Amino acid sequence: MVQLYNLHPFGSQQVVPCKLEPERFCGGGRDALFVAAGCKVEAFAVAGQELCQPRCAFSTLGRVLRLAYSEAGDYLVAIEEKNKATFLRAYVNWRSKRTENSRVYNITPVEISFCVGYVAVMSDLEVLILKLEPGPKNGERVHHNPHKTNNRMRWTEEGISNEISQLESDDFVICQKPLELLGEKSEQSGLSVTLESTGLADEKRKYSHFQHLLYRRFAPDISSYVLSDDIKLHSLQLLPVYQTGSLTSDGKNLSQEKELLSLFCFFSLPHVGYLYMVVKSVELMSVYQYPEKSQQAVLTPQFLHVITSNNLQCFTVRCSAAAAREEDPYMDTTLKACPPVSMDVCALRIQLFIGLKAICHFKNHIILLTKADPEAIPERRQSPKRLLSRKDTSVKIKIPPVAEAGWNLYIVNTISPVQLYKEMIDYSNTYKTVKTQSCIHLLSEAHLLVRAALMDASQLEPGEKAELLEAFKESCGHLGDCYSRLDSQHSHLTLPYYKMSGLSMAEVLARMDWTVEDGLQKYERGLIFYINHSLYENLDEELSEELAAKVVQMFYVAEPKQVPHILCSPSMKNINPLTAMSYLRKLDTSGFSSILVTLTKAAVALKMGDLDMHRNEMKSHSEMKLVCGFILEPRLLIQQRKGQIVPTELALHLKETQPGLLVASVLGLQKNNKIGIEEADSFFKVLCAKDEDTTPQLLVDFWEAQLVACLPDVVLQELFFKLTSQYMWRLSKRQPPDTTPLRTSEDLINACSHYGLIYPWVHILISSDSLADKNYTEDLSKLQSLICGPSFDIASIIPFLEPLSEDTIAGLSVHVLCRTRLKEYEQCIDILLERCPEAVIPYANHELKEENRTLWWKKLLPELCRRIKCGGEKYQLYLSSLKETLSIVAVELELKDFMNVLPEDGTAAFFLPYLLYCSRKKSLT
Repeated sequence: MVQLYNLHPFGSQQVVPCKLEPERFCGGGRDALFVAAGCKVEAFAVAGQELCQPRCAFSTLGRVLRLAYSEAGDYLVAIEEKNKATFLRAYVNWRSKRTENSRVYNITPVEISFCVGYVAVMSDLEVLILKLEPGPKNGERVHHNPHKTNNRMRWTEEGISNEISQLESDDFVICQKPLELLGEKSEQSGLSVTLESTGLADEKRKYSHFQHLLYRRFAPDISSYVLSDDIKLHSLQLLPVYQTGSLTSDGKNLSQEKELLSLFCFFSLPHVGYLYMVVKSVELMSVYQYPEKSQQAVLTPQFLHVITSNNLQCFTVRCSAAAAREEDPYMDTTLKACPPVSMDVCALRIQLFIGLKAICHFKNHIILLTKADPEAIPERRQSPKRLLSRKDTSVKIKIPPVAEAGWNLYIVNTISPVQLYKEMIDYSNTYKTVKTQSCIHLLSEAHLLVRAALMDASQLEPGEKAELLEAFKESCGHLGDCYSRLDSQHSHLTLPYYKMSGLSMAEVLARMDWTVEDGLQKYERGLIFYINHSLYENLDEELSEELAAKVVQMFYVAEPKQVPHILCSPSMKNINPLTAMSYLRKLDTSGFSSILVTLTKAAVALKMGDLDMHRNEMKSHSEMKLVCGFILEPRLLIQQRKGQIVPTELALHLKETQPGLLVASVLGLQKNNKIGIEEADSFFKVLCAKDEDTTPQLLVDFWEAQLVACLPDVVLQELFFKLTSQYMWRLSKRQPPDTTPLRTSEDLINACSHYGLIYPWVHILISSDSLADKNYTEDLSKLQSLICGPSFDIASIIPFLEPLSEDTIAGLSVHVLCRTRLKEYEQCIDILLERCPEAVIPYANHELKEENRTLWWKKLLPELCRRIKCGGEKYQLYLSSLKETLSIVAVELELKDFMNVLPEDGTAAFFLPYLLYCSRKKSLT
């Protein structure tokens, strides 16, 4: 459906001083207009003060049937006819008159259009679109299956011709049915195409084969009794749209290089026009129904201009809508929107223009050829009784030779996009108070007009581009206003359009009509959707107390379940706590979560300074339910302002009164993907007023809780590293925790498999230090327990053990534990014999087992004997350890082996009891 508006896209006009009656014309480059009459071409200036002044003129070899200009190479191409032969000529260096030309022979289609490697070919009732693609190296003759194709082509032409000649009679005609084939299916059209290079021998050939994109065939109109010759396709055109930068940039394009974004193909029947998109996918975008028979049409990125015998018509197009979706992956999301490609097109203007014959578009000009026809006399060559006959039943027009028609060539200036945009906005105000789609349709057309102008920003002056960007934002605001007043499936578009407008939430609310009708205030879904999302997105905008009160009142009427959520938004910071509490008390909690209302009341009570009310609300539910409430609305604890994490007043209060609940709640948020690992760490540091280099105990409690909870998305080794680093840092600095830990080492061992039982010899080692500070025993026990656990990667922390000195028993225990986990038993035995002999036997009993049992007599026994010989203050400890070692070895070895491991210079009386036991061992068993 085509809607009609009475707007004014056209401005002033000038007459082009042609010497001969124009037959064909086209724009050339940035500053020229070509006009062809018979075998002569004239060029005129169409820019600056020399507008419509002659540039040059040259003759062609044949009568010009079509004209086209190529910006790449700055040459003019003409399809010419001479001696009933049709051929193509390219005119190079036309600016200095014709000094060189080259000729290639072509097929005989009605029209051809070529653009950035795409070719469209049109006959009377058929259209074929191909994409040329690179292939073989230079020097190779390029054919596309030449033998097979040529054979099939001859067969097809002859076969159809013979079949038709046999079936056709004077009383009926055979017509092929309409057909549309898209993409690869278009190869089934039956048309044969041969691609052949005919350039110079040393010329580089860019294309060598092709891909079928579209084939469409129309049936002739047989609704009348005669088969009219003018029921044919016309105005074939390919229109490229290039990507040169983002619309939302600060006025600077990211790249000045043109990159093809979209390509559109237009062709038309006398009463219907068709616009296709043909780059990534081939699809029909728009169908144009003309109010009267068209003669020619020209497509631009912004409009489709169509001429009839007496009217110049201007239709809107959807090229910018399609290109925007190709350019921006965020289109059609909550971030960005664009009017749909499927939206009905409209006619902006139908301008009376007598005797129109041809049209051409150039930059911001429309070139028109008019001619006043003399009185024509219809004359039929055959009797009207012969109705539908293929052979010749068309109406011929006989023109008296004495009547010479008057003609003119005009240049019509189109007004600037911004000026037309403003007129469309003013026109849309007639629909402003009515909730219909008409207002949205016209505003969408205005939006697409500006968007199309911005897509070719390289041709704009800086001031003009700034004006267009401002109009673009303004159009987004108008569309946001329209969708905010609707209660339909498209009301969600309020959000992206308001975002693209750059309006703040306060500015949007100020545009709303707050008047009450019939004593009831109604808020449409579009506005509610926008406000709700905006309050969730942390826009760093704080509403005034008055606007905040209006917002909470709005949601209480429209969506009462959202009231607790919107009160938690940072944008609602300035709301009067008494106002907030009054709405919370009026809520009926039977239909939704009462725990969320309870927690919101508790938070508001803190702002009011009513601690008793706060405590009563917090006591009304169990801790588990309170955690569930925080998961439903994380902003009760954590908010973001200007990209920074900010703990709420409720979180600060829980830190002092219920730290366990706070840690459990943040853990619940992380478990439900409401907060990330790094965000949670930052939250506790900000909450405890610690810098990045300082770790508060509450954060350590949170890390320990993560281990206990075994969260699937937590990397264990990273968490181990955080905890061990903190334990070791506090032990090395003798720095006690800033708050009392929520869990002891015993609690962690009982609750978490990652914390292992501490080895018995470690306790003996630690108990040997009577001067140990009890403030650090918990950190030491937790560190030892982690090292003793089954999941800990010992090698990962060895490089970080240096600050923890072995001079202290605490540090020694950690070093020996790590070496033991690395199976460095002999080194550990030496250290213990030197620093804590009483722990050697418990160590050996626990560690020297199975394949390591030989170390009892290969390492521990000789080492004890050596140290006993040296005497010293630890003699008695060594002697006691030696006796226990001998008891173990006597059980493990046979008598002969036992005697071999004893020292040769030992006292026989000392070793005799163990030898006797070893010899009797076999008889006892």
